[in-house]
Amino acid sequence: MSANGMNRDIIIGIDAGTSVMKAVAFDLDGRQLAMTARPNSYAEPGGGAVEQDMARTWSDAAAVLAEMGERIDRLASRLAVIGVTGQGDGTWLVDRDGEPVAPAWLWLDSRAAGIVEELEASGARKRLYHYTGCGLNACQQGAHLLWLERHAPELLARTDKAMHCKDWLYLKLTGVRATDRSEGTFTFGDFRNREYADAVLDALGLGARRDLLPDMLDGSTTVHSLTAEAARATGLLEGTPVSLGFLDVVCTGLGAGLYAPGKDVGCSIVGTTSMHMRLVDDPAKVVLDDTPSGYTMPFPVPGHLTRMQSNMAATLNIDWIVDRIREGAALLGREVSRRDALMTLDPQVLGARPAAALYHPYIHEAGERGPFVDVAARAQFMNLSTKVTTLDLMRSVYEGLAMAARDCYGAIGSIPEEIRMAGGAARSKALKTILASTLDRPVREINREEAGAAGTAMMAAVAIGRFDDMADCTRVWVEPTIGDTVRPDDGLASLYAKTFATYVEARKTSQPLWRMFHS
Repeated sequence: MSANGMNRDIIIGIDAGTSVMKAVAFDLDGRQLAMTARPNSYAEPGGGAVEQDMARTWSDAAAVLAEMGERIDRLASRLAVIGVTGQGDGTWLVDRDGEPVAPAWLWLDSRAAGIVEELEASGARKRLYHYTGCGLNACQQGAHLLWLERHAPELLARTDKAMHCKDWLYLKLTGVRATDRSEGTFTFGDFRNREYADAVLDALGLGARRDLLPDMLDGSTTVHSLTAEAARATGLLEGTPVSLGFLDVVCTGLGAGLYAPGKDVGCSIVGTTSMHMRLVDDPAKVVLDDTPSGYTMPFPVPGHLTRMQSNMAATLNIDWIVDRIREGAALLGREVSRRDALMTLDPQVLGARPAAALYHPYIHEAGERGPFVDVAARAQFMNLSTKVTTLDLMRSVYEGLAMAARDCYGAIGSIPEEIRMAGGAARSKALKTILASTLDRPVREINREEAGAAGTAMMAAVAIGRFDDMADCTRVWVEPTIGDTVRPDDGLASLYAKTFATYVEARKTSQPLWRMFHS
């Protein structure tokens, strides 16, 4: 680091989530200094479409960076590097001038669900799985581009590059058209070599659209400079290094302690959706399941891959049951906020009867994507009787989320020896206790609110040479944030092992019934 660089003691991580755009400032040792944020919004014009305004996304990112300059004295001269991550999947089209071609398709968009079913029936989805290690679903850009090829080819004709959310922000910050190695690989590549695979594009019928794919780079080894235009928009200095992080779930796993050399740990991120992940330290060790599902993503450590399974809805299920209780209170003349209701009910969940009912947490309208893909999947209660109370129902929702986690871990290998938990739900002692007992593994909360922003900042810190490697960075940034351990309850673990077998059999049996509701 140069003499001038010795004064650069701040790293900013941008995390462009589905609901919130955040900028988080850290010191060089990973201590959080400040956060600025703006709510995101998206439109649902119908037909399964879920879209976001690209220009606003950039203006929001610039605004949170500019606001950070108001929070931190002399930020521009002290800023060592910016890391940027964001929501994964989706499709953000830009033209030759670097302008949006159309509103961005978010990962929530389900227009391509029918195409995924076609590819499943033809065997193409399984051929893709051999290379990508990912079960193609309606969230992913491959399905989106094929839909556009069929229904809106005029948009693709105007497109120079098909990007993702963080790629769009990186373009606006640096002028560079690129995507990260993780998202580029799991969408259109081969996880064994982290490169695009022509066979994937051919299987999708998109071979003629190869030029839409931007170059891939690794933000833990490569940075580009903030442009003059971006500097004016953000109040920062032209030439400030910028790192393109991997997509948000990988960065969140990194910031939440998934990388622990010498230890067998898993990471469960439980927020609006949930992601359950484990590391593999050699592509040759990856054993793909017979049924295409989940994700295999490069990790920002040489040779390492992240195996993931994601439930479409996690805390959405808790929000749903709490809101139904609130509705009941309102009908009786008492208005209660969701926050107050949850704070009152959550501590009482462990006092309810375990396994009083069975719940499948497929509450999202787009169905489920892990460890199976079914757009028709829906939430359901089973085994109800007159003895089941309101708190029993709420506990069964928590148990359903834990059962879904076990279902996901089973699809990516054995359950790791320790689970590290991040996301908003990690603050719930009831959920941690139920999860530990369902997985029969200790669960440790990571005491960091913004793990995704921390992960992209960690990549940026390694890229500028602050640390020798990611293991060195992890010792400083992550290990101090590892919280207390919640251990399994032996009696609950035994009960939940039996319940889990019923949970899996019931969801398999229900699949034809879900389709009858949507026929």
